[in-house]
Formats: sequence, structure tokens, C-alpha cells
Amino acid sequence: MSSARFVPAGPLRGSLRPPPDKSISHRAALLAAMADGESPISRYLDSADTRATLDAVRALGATVETTEADPSGALDLSVAGIGMRGPGAGAGAEPLAIDVGNAGTLLRLLPGWLAGQAAGEWTLDGDESIRRRPVDRVVLPLREMGANVDARDERLPPLSVKGSRLHGISYRLPVASAQVKSCILLAGLAAEGETEVIEPAPSRDHTERMLAAAGARVTAETPGPGLAVRGALPPRRIVVRPADRLEPVRLSVPGDFSSAAFLLVAALVIPGSRVRLEGVGLNPTRVGLLGILNRMGAAIEVEEGIPSGGEPQGAVDARHSVLRATRVAAGEVPLTIDELPLVALAGAFAEGETVVGGAQELRHKESDRIASVVAAIRALGGEAEASEDGFAIRGVGGLRGGQIDSQGDHRLAMLGAIAGLASRDGVEVDGMDAASVSYPGFERDLRSLVG
Repeated sequence: MSSARFVPAGPLRGSLRPPPDKSISHRAALLAAMADGESPISRYLDSADTRATLDAVRALGATVETTEADPSGALDLSVAGIGMRGPGAGAGAEPLAIDVGNAGTLLRLLPGWLAGQAAGEWTLDGDESIRRRPVDRVVLPLREMGANVDARDERLPPLSVKGSRLHGISYRLPVASAQVKSCILLAGLAAEGETEVIEPAPSRDHTERMLAAAGARVTAETPGPGLAVRGALPPRRIVVRPADRLEPVRLSVPGDFSSAAFLLVAALVIPGSRVRLEGVGLNPTRVGLLGILNRMGAAIEVEEGIPSGGEPQGAVDARHSVLRATRVAAGEVPLTIDELPLVALAGAFAEGETVVGGAQELRHKESDRIASVVAAIRALGGEAEASEDGFAIRGVGGLRGGQIDSQGDHRLAMLGAIAGLASRDGVEVDGMDAASVSYPGFERDLRSLVG
């Protein structure tokens, strides 16, 4: 485990392209493996999490050829898929062990594909952190569909999956979750009859977009453009029908908004800063943070570019701003789930009390992000209080600095780095190497912007 110290910095200036989107990269590799034929994928994220997905599809029989990653952490892939029914094994075959590492997306999506196979048995397991992440929310709907799945203590990895015959269901998600929704939709491809997922509010819709591009019969009520940055969105219904095959995918992965968000917030809280990020994914179900920051008075401009594979993208420009507190409602959480730690950091520099509610999902991430973010803000001299489903941050004009432990959580590591540059005394981050899970070149890019 590595440590790194981040000392107070002058203005951040310049432009760069953030690493490719992690969520889209995971899904692109999985759907390419499920397809019949060769799928070319450009700008796939080269990170610990996404390499776990490539290793998993190789273990299942797909052929993956890659180029060397460029400095932004992007590489090109060619995936020879094994088809919808490819992973099956003969009766009596030994279970195939799949190591998901720390990749929660892989842990929760892959069972959807495997559960509907005619035969075969698989065990999904990972590192110490992943073993604390609950999987009961995918186990329960899969069992409703007829799947044979088991988990430790009924809710934790390792997760055992045996191929079985599935039937379609109508499932209402208790909490909006793109990972749970995606698992059910993948299982629905192999099920008899329609499979319907109703989510209480729209979550990221990359899976639906990519399934449609691969020829699957999927319909969804899609939010209109611009709604994502104006607050909560209404419930959403997605229906998928059985498929015999998927067409190969062709995709250029846009820049990861969740990674870009750390650099945007850094520009907002460090005086004199102005940062421009190019090629950023602007999917309406991903950019809820922009609406929250706009309410806080952030000076952010967005320029839309040419979509890639159905995914909107463009440039985002942010400069130092005087921030004011805001309240984040439960309906906004699915659109901002990975960026809520940054709302806490911005709140420490804002005037007033910033409150986040309806975010109990944060307790099931790489760490309990409600507890860990509140502890980090307090350790650095801020005023923070946790609730069961969120937190309150009282602006104190900035942060003193100090030391935090990432707890193996990549977003907590990057939060500590940003806090260090914006603090009065600097921040020591233990476990800074966790940032490589989603942003391998984070430290290099961050330091390149320091004037």
C-alpha cells in the first residue's frame, strides 16, 4: 500500500482528456464476449477493474487482443465473442473460478449472463474489499427468474452460479441501481418471455443503449435531454425480450465523467484555477453532479460534441467559484452516486450547510462511503455529520489538512488528493494506489495542471 502527500497548490491550469469511462468499458467487454463475431472497441480503460473483466471473458472462452495503453489509460481491443450460449460446460464439469478483483460492476453484471446458460457452474470471488460488498440485490431477482445462485450468508461473495432455465419477470427495484438493473436485463436475454425492470428513478442507461446497438429487443422510457441537470427524474420502465444472438459491438469509449469530476471540483475550490476537460461522456444519467454544482454557484460550461456509439460527449470547462450550500434530494442520487463524495468536499468550501439524503446506496460501495467520507472530512478539519442515508457538511471556509486512509476505495483516495491541494497544510493519503482502479494516471494528470 502506497502513501502520497499532496501539498497546497497554486492555480490549476490547462486542458487534458480524462481516462475512458469505466462503466462503459466493463459493459463493452461483456457484450462483445456475448456477441457472435469480432467486436472492435477503441479507448477501452486500462485499469485494475477493467482488466479483471477482460480476464473474466477470456476465462469464459472469448479471445481478446489488445494494444498498449496510451498515457491517458486508453487501449484498443478486438474481442472475438463466444455467443450468448458460449460459457456453458458439460455435466459434471468442475466449477470455473472467476476472480473479479475489486470490480463490483463485474461481480453484479456477469451473473446475469451466466445464470441462463443450459449448463455450467461458476464461482465469482474477489479481494477483501469485494467480499464485503453485498450481492443479495442481484441474487433475489435472479432467483425469481428461476436462477440457481448462492452467496455466503445469503448476501456476500463468493457468489456461486449454476446454469438453469429462466423465465421473465416484472421486477421493481427497491433502490435505483444500474448494476442490478443490468444484471436482470442480461438474464432476460436468455429467459422465456419478457423481462421488465421498473426503477424508482433513472440510473445510468449504458446497458440499454449498448444492448439496442447489438440488436437486442429492448425498450425504455428515456429521460429527455437536459432533465438530468434539473433535479429528480420520474420512475422508468425497461423491457427486454429473449435473444438468440447479439451482433458485434463497435464503440469508442468516451472519457469517464466520474473521473473528470475530481478535476472539475479541484478547479472550483482552488483559487485562480481554470481547467478544460475534453472528450468527456455527457450521458444524461451520469451528469447529475453538474446540476448540483450549478445550484452551488459553480462556473462550469459544457460544449457538446459528436456522440460515440449512442453516448453523448463533449468538453467541460470549470473555473474557481465562490460556492454556496445546497440540498441533494433522493431523486438526484442515482444520477450522482459516484460523485457524492465530491459534493461533500465542495460543501466544506461552501457557505452554509450542504445536506445529502436518500443515498443509502453509498454504504455498499468499495467502502461505506457515508462513514468514510464523513470521517475523512473531519480528519482534515471540516465539520461533517453522518445520517443513515447521507450526510451533512458545514462549510468552514476550506480544510486544514491532515492524514486519511483510502481504505482501498479509489474515490476516497482521489478525494484526499484534491483536498490536499486545496487545504492549508496538505494531506497525506495512505493507500493512494487505490486510485488506479479507475484512474491509473490520476496523480500524473493532477500534477500536470499545477502551475
